[in-house]
Formats: sequence, C-alpha cells, structure tokens
Amino acid sequence: MQNQKHILVIDNDVQRRHQIETVLSFVGENFNTCSEDDVINYFQNKNDLLTVILPGQLSEAMLKLIKQNPACPFILHDTVDLEQVSNFGNVVGELSVPLNYAQLTEFIHHSHQYHNNLPQQRKNSVSNSLFKSLVGISDKMSQVRFLIEQVAGTQASVLILGESGTGKEVVARNIHDLSDRVKGPFVPLNCGAIPAELLESELFGHEKGSFTGAISTRKGRFELAEGGTLFLDEIGDMPQPMQVKLLRVLQERTFERIGGVKSIKANVRIIAATHQNLEEMIKTNEFREDLYYRLNVFPIETPALRERKDDLPLLLKELLSRFESVQGQSVRFTEKAIESLMEHSWPGNVRELSNLIERMIIMYAEQVVDVAELPKKYQHIDVENYQPEYPEELLERDAINELFSGFDYDDDDETDDVDSLVSNEFNETQGSINYGHLPSEGLNLKEYLAELEISLIKQALTKHAWVVARAAETLGMRRTTLVEKMRKYDLQKDNA
Repeated sequence: MQNQKHILVIDNDVQRRHQIETVLSFVGENFNTCSEDDVINYFQNKNDLLTVILPGQLSEAMLKLIKQNPACPFILHDTVDLEQVSNFGNVVGELSVPLNYAQLTEFIHHSHQYHNNLPQQRKNSVSNSLFKSLVGISDKMSQVRFLIEQVAGTQASVLILGESGTGKEVVARNIHDLSDRVKGPFVPLNCGAIPAELLESELFGHEKGSFTGAISTRKGRFELAEGGTLFLDEIGDMPQPMQVKLLRVLQERTFERIGGVKSIKANVRIIAATHQNLEEMIKTNEFREDLYYRLNVFPIETPALRERKDDLPLLLKELLSRFESVQGQSVRFTEKAIESLMEHSWPGNVRELSNLIERMIIMYAEQVVDVAELPKKYQHIDVENYQPEYPEELLERDAINELFSGFDYDDDDETDDVDSLVSNEFNETQGSINYGHLPSEGLNLKEYLAELEISLIKQALTKHAWVVARAAETLGMRRTTLVEKMRKYDLQKDNA
C-alpha cells in the first residue's frame, strides 16, 4: 500500500526475531527486521515508521535511540529491566511472553494514536490561515477540526449535527476550503427557508414555460455548485417528496430541470446539516431512512457553547475583533464580566454571544463593561455596582438643581436655578416660603437650603415609612443620591 507506515523490529536474537516476524505476518502488518548493527540503514526515513519493537535487554545504543526519537513510538518485548525506560513517554507498551495477538493489535493501535496526536503533527497539518473561523482550544473543538481534516480530502457526504447557532455552516465551509474542490463554488441553501412548492425549482432549476411565472430558463443550486460543494442546511425541514428526488440525485448523480427532459450530471459534493434528531424523525416517518444513510456517511457534531465554556474568552476576542473591523467600534469586558458570562447556559450558542456583543457595543462603545452593565439574565455574579463619591460642592449643586428642577422658568432668562429662588417671597412670621420676594434683611441661602432640604427629605421618608426607594421617587432623585444626603445630614429613623 502506498505511503503505509511499517513496523521495524530490532533484535540481535535471530530466533526471537523470527517469532515476531511470524506473528506480524499473521496480523497482516508491514514490517522490516534488522539487527542493532544495521539499524541506521532502516531508521533513515523515520516518517515511514509506525512503531519500533525492541526485544531483549536494551543496550546503551537502543536507550539512546528511544531518547533521541520522541516522535516515534516504541514497543518493548521480553525486556528485563523496565526501570531504564520508565521516564520515556514514547514507549507505548510492553508485549508479554509468549506473544499475544490481542495485545499486539492493541499496541499497534496505540502507536497510530500516538502519531495522530503528535503536537507538531496537529500544528502543521493545516495552514494557520485555515480554521480561523473555528475558534476554540477545547477538546471538543479540537475533535471537530480533526474530523474536518480527515474527511475534507475525500468525496464522502457529510452530515453536520448540532444546535442552532453552533456554527454548522462554518464547519461546512472549512471542509470545502480544505478539499480539492476549493476552486469550485460553495453554494448554501437553507431547506427550511424555501417554501415547499419552490424548493424543487431552487435545487434543480426549471425550463422556460415549465410553469406559470417561469418566464426564462433558470439554473438550480445543483448546477450552480458544479465542481464544488452544495451545503443543504436544515435538511430535516425538507418535505418528503423532495427527499425522494434528492435521494435519486445522490444515487444516480444526475437530475433534470423542471419541465426539461435532458439529464444533467451532478459533479457536486453534498454536505447537509440539521439541529433536529433525524433518527427520531425516521421513527415517525418524517424523514426517509434511506436518505439518512446516504447523507450520514461521515457525521460531525458541533458542540454547544455550554459544553466548551473555556473557549468563551477566545470567542469574545474574535467576535470583538470582527465587529471593530466592520463598525470601527468595540468594548472591553472586565474579568468579572467574562466570569459571569461563563456561568451562562447560552441556549442560543455563539449566535447569542454575537448578539450580546453587538448590543454592548451599541450601548457602551469604547467603554469597559462590567457585570452591572450586562443584561440581567447574564448577571450570574453578585458585584456591587460602583457609585462615585463626588466632591461636596458638586453634590450641593446637584441637590439644588434636583430640589428646584420642577419650577418653571424662562429659557431666555440667563439666571440659573439658585437665582430664581432669590426672587421668591418669604413669610417672616411663619418662617415659610411663599416664593415671592426676598426678605429685606436677607438670609443665609446655603443654611436655608439645607434646612429646607432636610425638611422635605424627612417629610418624604415619613410619608413612605422610611422606605428610601419610594421617598427618592417622591423627591424625583436617585436612591443613591438620597442615601448620600441622609448620610450627610445624619438622618436616621431613630433620631428623626
């Protein structure tokens, strides 16, 4: 077989080496055997080696061979001193004596897995420019990338399963981009978004005059995807009659336009996707079993965001970068905000996360977003909202404006709220304000305002049984502002 890896057996004991050869021949594995003196000749092309079997007592040269070749897995057999190799991670197992068929096949499997998971293998197998839209370092996303790599170079039909918003079309596009059809078109079609009576025309096209409204010949998606990939999203929503016609195309690789008689060859790779459970739909006769097995040659399941929450910070970074490049604006999230988002269940998956980021950019562009700024359903951490402590002069001015914000005044008058108060009249006898003229002897405005403010605050608090929120509402101010004033004037229920 071309490019098939082989096993190398290194043993100076001819009889024992012959026993291993007999077992490997029976198993059907490609192999070579040699003595320790000839190992250099057989070890030159390490990329062709699946594993190396080292029987007997390990010499210094063999220990050095294991240590200097960490990318190659080794299997030991009839080894006396295992302590010598206890720290070598590339030793995948020790064969028992006599040789055991089941154990040997298990260790060969371990060797294949060792190669599949080599760090440099995974890192360099695909260009860094690819998979850029598949963000995440979790095990589940690594598995998705691995499956894409395995199937992309084939012509097999792929069925992508997963909840809405998990990026099934992104997976399909990556399969296309990694395949030999990359120079051909990628044509998506949402089967659930097209009315049933129009879906056949959408897929196969129609001839002029084939039905009312067919004023010209029109190509369908199969023709548009010629030489490339046709992505059928939400395949579970396809009506039964169309399922039969799609099955025929998959079997015969030909189709006809509506109203046409000429058979058209379909050189198209089919990738389908759905969020529904097709096996359950088969039981209820909503989906054809034969079509399911035609599509489900190579299934890939996209994980929900709640199953890979460790990827959320990377997704945030990627989505923020995309929004900034398109809109020219972004936001930043505090560590606490990210921690709170990681506690969310994300029923809408990555699409929901994208919508949240867009909302935050609209509301807090170029600002830092903390837990308190997140919508209520995303606040899973109790964090006290920051309340700034303004200088006293700012608070006093704010208090004056809040107390007298209800008075009408002429917008053309250049006087402010305090000046309008000075023009009011006081009743000297009762010590109350009549909002007329200033008393002739004058008054200490600051002290008077403070007393007036205290009086009004007490009245509001008494009226609402000292429920601060309601009193603040009556006074037309924020609850935090009222609390600050109560602290300033030492207003408590007990000493009121």
